[in-house]
Amino acid sequence: MANLSVRWGSRRVLDAVNLRIAPGERLVVVGPSGAGKSTILRLLAGLQLPSSGSLSLYGLPQTYLRLDQRTPPDVRLVFQNPALLGSLTVRENVGFLLYRYGRLSEREIRDRVGAALNAVGLQGIEEQLPGELSGGMQKRVSFARALIDDPGKSTDQMPLLLFDEPTAGLDPVACTRIEDLIVRTTDVAGATSVVVSHVHSTIERSAQRVVLLYDGQFRWNGTVEEYRSCDDPYVVQFRSGSLRGPMQPAEL
Repeated sequence: MANLSVRWGSRRVLDAVNLRIAPGERLVVVGPSGAGKSTILRLLAGLQLPSSGSLSLYGLPQTYLRLDQRTPPDVRLVFQNPALLGSLTVRENVGFLLYRYGRLSEREIRDRVGAALNAVGLQGIEEQLPGELSGGMQKRVSFARALIDDPGKSTDQMPLLLFDEPTAGLDPVACTRIEDLIVRTTDVAGATSVVVSHVHSTIERSAQRVVLLYDGQFRWNGTVEEYRSCDDPYVVQFRSGSLRGPMQPAEL
């Protein structure tokens, strides 16, 4: 991102921000509600265009929405909600794109789906429907879906994995399982990942680098080790949840 801005009418959500993500890095974007964190994901996913400035993925300028591109970059979004298709089996959900493009045999798709489910600790559930699974299992199925790649797609780019509040509303044990999956999924896919989260354990366990977004600007940028101990007023207020500091609470 270079001098990138996003406006909604007169409101500037992002104000000439600059951000570089290293290949293979796990970046976590933090900040208060309404700061524009999900806008970052929509831009990276090709679901929204900036009002001004430029966005490049793996050195390639992104000037059109994702569906307008003939050879879009390999970007995979894991939603806060698992977003599984209720009328399809787990196998059909995880292998959805492989079935859609029809480049592989049924046996090859089943093998790839089984390997992806095994990577997230789920075996033998391929023929179940999402409604028959717990919320935590559905979340893991969505991670398995993010692991699936199409060998018929000619690209030398590593995947970009986007996680939108992946642990929101989960209990501490489920959070730990999902946080471990973020790291494992990124490693297994040989990917770069961007996580939007306000959950402290998720920041601690899944981040290599943290950026804090507030009022349209990246106010702090550093390693997760620096995030834990720095005395930057924005970071201190966010870590502590204090009402006192440079970030003003949103109107209720």
